Amino acid sequence: MSDSFNALVARKDDSYACAYETLTLDDLDAGDVTVAVEYSTLNFKDGLAISGAAPIAQRHPLVLGIDYAGTVLESTHAGFTAGDRVVMNGYGASEYLHGGYAERARVSGDLLVKVPESISNAQAMAIGTAGYTAMLSVMALQKNGPAPGDGPILVTGAAGGVGTVAISLLADLGYEVIGSTGRAQESEFLLGLGATGILDRAELSDKGKPLQKERWAGVIDCVGSHTLANAIAQTRYDGVVTACGLAQGADLPSTVMPFILRNVRLQGVDSVQAPMSRRLTAWDRLAKELDLSKLEALSFDLPFSEVLSRAPEILAGNIRGRAVVDLSH
Repeated sequence: MSDSFNALVARKDDSYACAYETLTLDDLDAGDVTVAVEYSTLNFKDGLAISGAAPIAQRHPLVLGIDYAGTVLESTHAGFTAGDRVVMNGYGASEYLHGGYAERARVSGDLLVKVPESISNAQAMAIGTAGYTAMLSVMALQKNGPAPGDGPILVTGAAGGVGTVAISLLADLGYEVIGSTGRAQESEFLLGLGATGILDRAELSDKGKPLQKERWAGVIDCVGSHTLANAIAQTRYDGVVTACGLAQGADLPSTVMPFILRNVRLQGVDSVQAPMSRRLTAWDRLAKELDLSKLEALSFDLPFSEVLSRAPEILAGNIRGRAVVDLSH
């Protein structure tokens, strides 16, 4: 095992800055599992952390990267042995725990999930936190929510990491899916994933009426703000809306009208502190239900050396699907 390794580290002295550094295991957190990290991802939250646009990093210095997949090098945890393939999503990584933008990680085994046998480590990060969040959103939608055939499901932020996986999952489950995006050039790509129609995000992004024409049996929203408010206002009686993101904003300029007049339900979806039982269910379902042949279209390889320079693109909405960060390059 190399004594030193590369990492992307955030520091805050007089100002906030991120840079590639050389670390050793002594720089990492305490933990009973040491992992050789092979892949991570570039998510919207990673972009916020790298830029400092939101106070994601709660301690400094801190290795960024909200998720990773790799192979266990050493373990004193009863659930893991050397050679096990593992994935880490959330649980404070890149917030108050060192994250995945490093060639080594050390963490409590209580926070790790074994990668399903049918999924490679690279595929685990092609899914990543975004795909895992998409599955959590689908699970939340299905719980006492619309069944296939009950009406169309709207997915906002459709060309992003959560949106693309959500469309693929819903389509394969038999739902009619409408993808909302501001990138018209991605329409063919989204239709290829299984969307049956495309909605220009401009139709949802401005202030709208508290109640609007009923359109959606359910919604998976990754955007927040006026988009989420309009989606709620357009949801049919007894419909379910899930919310997992804030790409447009953290505000919700809505009213109680859809909830008290149409019995609409709004379900939050958190991927960071989700209990282990829910995580295991999500990864088990991803292994069984996600068409892994679509991952190649859903994702692209991003060398670790380019994460810092490419981060502004994800905040600007210019990255399609899943960016798989290869820690070896």
